[in-house]
Amino acid sequence: MSWKVRHEGSPRSIDGLGLTQVLEGLRVGQWEPTDEVMGPTDQKWIPLEDHPQLAETVADLEPPPPKKADEETRLDMNPLIDVAMVLLIFFILTTSYDSIRKVIEAPTMRPDGTGGRPRPRRMEDIQNLMVRVEARKGADGKATIKVDDRVVAEKDLETTLGRYVTAPPRRTQLLLDAVGVDWGTLVFIQDAAKSAGMDKVFYLRQRTAPEEPKRP
Repeated sequence: MSWKVRHEGSPRSIDGLGLTQVLEGLRVGQWEPTDEVMGPTDQKWIPLEDHPQLAETVADLEPPPPKKADEETRLDMNPLIDVAMVLLIFFILTTSYDSIRKVIEAPTMRPDGTGGRPRPRRMEDIQNLMVRVEARKGADGKATIKVDDRVVAEKDLETTLGRYVTAPPRRTQLLLDAVGVDWGTLVFIQDAAKSAGMDKVFYLRQRTAPEEPKRP
């Protein structure tokens, strides 16, 4: 007496099998539990997992291992490393420039007045429109800042300049007289003037004394 096995719903089947062959096909994975079987005494197709003579064998079978994906998901770190390197270089350059700026000597006017010579102004214009700020390097290496001949601490410079901008008569220009100070001090004074609301910053050109004629 023979058994027949077919895939679920398939019109084609394998005939002439014995019960032992059907059981062996289940164990080796030739048949799926959902495939259909018809025994010698069966009148219709029955799934292997529901057949009385095969259900126990199907229940004892271990489920097949899950299929592994062809390509495992992984994180590409190369773009992240590139961005981190660019940021590192940027911070190194910024820190280095900020340190150098504090020790660079301030530029000086050429005696002949070339290269951006400021337009000469009358003393009345200076008194009515400008606030004179004097910066000198002290013996301890620190800069001393004076606003209209009054010593002002660095932390109070912006507030002091702001009073000249708001109180009448409003003075919105700054005349900077700096000798011997570094570039960082000049930048600090300019930033304070801008934050206080001043329009322009002018540099006072130091005049050199004329040389005495040589005696013959």
